[in-house]
This record gives sequence, structure tokens and C-alpha cells, in this order.
Amino acid sequence: MNRRPTLIAALTLTAAAALTLSACGSDDSSKDDNDKIAGADTGGDKSASPTASASAAVDRPKIELPADLSYTFDWSKTGDKDKDAVLSDSEQSIKAVDLAIVNQDALDKAYLFYYEGEAAASTQEFIQAYVKAKARVTGDYRYYDATVNVSAKDSASLVYCEDQSKAYDMYLKTKKVNKTPATKNSYVLYITRLHKNDEGVWAVEKIESQRGSDKCQP
Repeated sequence: MNRRPTLIAALTLTAAAALTLSACGSDDSSKDDNDKIAGADTGGDKSASPTASASAAVDRPKIELPADLSYTFDWSKTGDKDKDAVLSDSEQSIKAVDLAIVNQDALDKAYLFYYEGEAAASTQEFIQAYVKAKARVTGDYRYYDATVNVSAKDSASLVYCEDQSKAYDMYLKTKKVNKTPATKNSYVLYITRLHKNDEGVWAVEKIESQRGSDKCQP
């Protein structure tokens, strides 16, 4: 994910990973590291989007995130069972990466449940940069303009935008929130390729991004 630029000096990520560090915004608030924990699908989630009920039989990992992290998924149900399952699993995969960052664990089981192959390797590198910097994410993320294509029973793609204008890095030792102004680069286009694995989960196998994409500008 091409998400957060301020830690990029600490680690050069591959283009295939599409993972840059930190987000852009101007919030000056700082949170205690012993944050109140809120469920990923409750207090921090403003989504009116599809839920994991599309494949409820799968035992998915529980994702609980600090209350200072919130997510808005401005994409609605399509009415197509497979497309809605792709959207639902993609929401959880996004949150799972942030959970790994919060946990400071580059091998966190939740994100590895949703990422495989090339995407898993590059995401591990991305998370490890946060672990090395002793930092995590905070603030509000918004996802929008999603386009889903299911090309076969077990193959799909998802293209979407991310608004990072109110999201930031927070350094764990000092609780300092890195504040950067919102710019064109606060808006990122993602192109993901997914496949439905043996557990019935739409797992991300490749992810690319374009920071400052004209498609995603407000």
C-alpha cells in the first residue's frame, strides 16, 4: 500500500509492494499508546459497506484496533455475491495490515490470513519498517470509488482510492503524531489482484498503487 511517506527514508520499498509510509494531514492530536481498544467493525468503522456475512462459514481472525483509528468504506453492496465478498474481504485485509502495525508484528496472523505470495512478502516489509521505527498509524482513513471485477470463480481484481488527508504516523515512545498538510499526494489509487483460496477467502496476491492519482482527487 502506498500509504505513508514520512518513514520512507528508513526503508526503500519495491514498486511492486506499493507500500510507502505515513499519511498526510494536519491533526495535532496525540494518543496514549495504551489506547482503548475498539472492534474493527464497531467504534472505529463508519462503513455502510458489505460485511463478511457473504462467507460467514469461514473462521476469520478477529480484528480489534485502537479507538483513534477509524475507517470509512464508501462502497456499497453490488448485489453480486462474489463481488460483495471481494469488497468485504478487502476491507478486512486493509484493517489487518494496520493491526499488525499496531501490534508491531511483521508476521501478525491476521494480515497473513488475507495476503499471499508477492503481496504478503511486500506487506511484511512494509510493516517491518514501522516496527523498526517504533511507530504506528493513527487517524481517519476513507476508501472510495471501488471497481470490482470477478473474471473467474476464483480470480478477481479491485481498484479503489484511499484518502489519507486525516491519517498520520505516531511514534510510540514519545506519542508524537507526525503532522503533514494534505496535498495531492494524500490521495492514492490502488490496483489489487485477488484469488479465492481453499478456505473461501478472497486473498490479495498482488497490489500496486499510484500516489497523487488524478482519479482519486477530491
